[in-house]
Amino acid sequence: MACFSATQLHTLSWTSSLNRTSQHFNPNFTYRAPKLFLYPKPLRAAFSSSNVEDRTETKDSSTATLRELCHGHVPEHVIFRAEEVGYVIPTEMQLQALPFLFSGRDCVLHAQTGSGKTLAYLLQVLSVVDSQRSAVQALIVVPTRELGMQVTKVARMLAANSSECESGLKSCTVMALLDGGMLKRHKSWLKAEPPTIVVATIGSLCQMLEKHILKLDSCQVLVVDEVDFMFNSSKEVSSLKRLLTSYSSSKNRQTIFASASIPQHRRFLYDCMQQKWTRADVVHVHVNSIEPMPSCLHHRFVVCNKREKNPTLLSLLQTDSPESAIIFVSEQSEKSKKAGSAPPTTLLVDFLRSSCGRFSDVSLLEEDMNFNQRAASLSELRGGGGYLLVATDIAARGVDLPETTHIYNFDIPKDAVNYLHRAGRTGRKPFSDKKCFVTSIITVEERFVLQRFENELMFCCEQSFF
Repeated sequence: MACFSATQLHTLSWTSSLNRTSQHFNPNFTYRAPKLFLYPKPLRAAFSSSNVEDRTETKDSSTATLRELCHGHVPEHVIFRAEEVGYVIPTEMQLQALPFLFSGRDCVLHAQTGSGKTLAYLLQVLSVVDSQRSAVQALIVVPTRELGMQVTKVARMLAANSSECESGLKSCTVMALLDGGMLKRHKSWLKAEPPTIVVATIGSLCQMLEKHILKLDSCQVLVVDEVDFMFNSSKEVSSLKRLLTSYSSSKNRQTIFASASIPQHRRFLYDCMQQKWTRADVVHVHVNSIEPMPSCLHHRFVVCNKREKNPTLLSLLQTDSPESAIIFVSEQSEKSKKAGSAPPTTLLVDFLRSSCGRFSDVSLLEEDMNFNQRAASLSELRGGGGYLLVATDIAARGVDLPETTHIYNFDIPKDAVNYLHRAGRTGRKPFSDKKCFVTSIITVEERFVLQRFENELMFCCEQSFF
């Protein structure tokens, strides 16, 4: 039988955890994953070799600055821009991942939300591209327009070179090829002078690839952000697989996958190699594997019946007086849509606007809004604090609103992964120890579901009797 290191065996499959807790539920018992888990024979064989390196968080006394980590790899003006906006001390993710990224290895970046994965892969992208070449050299694929806008903004900020006018050199150009964008304008841009970096949603990207308007012959780095969401989306998975294997080859590029949640990540790594989405020496950089969510989060729940949810939420808002908050609501069911009922998000927004004096200006973000409305809503929120946002799970992935101090699950998430990403919208201020709150408003019947999330994500949720 193959032997495993402690780091290879420390994580239990989420599916296994789910099965165990559902079979033996004890309301006073919180299940913790054991340290050993045996995988099927083919998987054990793959991981007994030295082909895959699994790096988990280790105690590192290094006091290296971000500049020291990037020295000799990242252009000086990029490091300067990073320092200028406050990126001076690397996060644990950056400390662990950047040496592997700079070496050219394929990587799976797996760490809690707000851990600095985006900056890590952008620094690697900017370390290899040549702005003087007229070709797409890096492609960053994202699941939503909102995340794409955010990544584009950070990439452009880092790539901005104040000395370009003096030197006469071209600057590194970043194109946002996102759903709902001006594809005709992007088509002209791609034909006239291809950008250095493209940030794209899979739908718009595939349109350009199929029409041979966008070519990836010179692509050196391919990043897939929120990779677990992309592979679990029936709309996107076939296009993503085609991108990874048909439109480009893993032999000719560095492949970087990133997410806060990769359930059964060892199976995913095995698939990466077997399907040739990555090279065989792919590195799994797993930071905070024991604590998937920031330690500054305080989790709690309130029990009430469905009819009491609105007044319960209102009482919580009045008691908590959050600086800024996001209220997550489930998407409207198809049955409700066909019946012509108002979406639950709209009903809740109307209730809050009429009841909550302090937060009379409530914002809304959901899938059914057009792209311009969604962009305008986020733009208003980023203009300052003191906001109250009612949103579906479209806001749970990639939306960076660091002023958020409270999350309210008006409707319980459908699974632990969604809970993780919702909770990750708060506690995002770098190096801040300020306590933030995640509150779930549940019925008695939903208590078991929340208990399951606690078991899988290894956190404790206290009941609140406000």
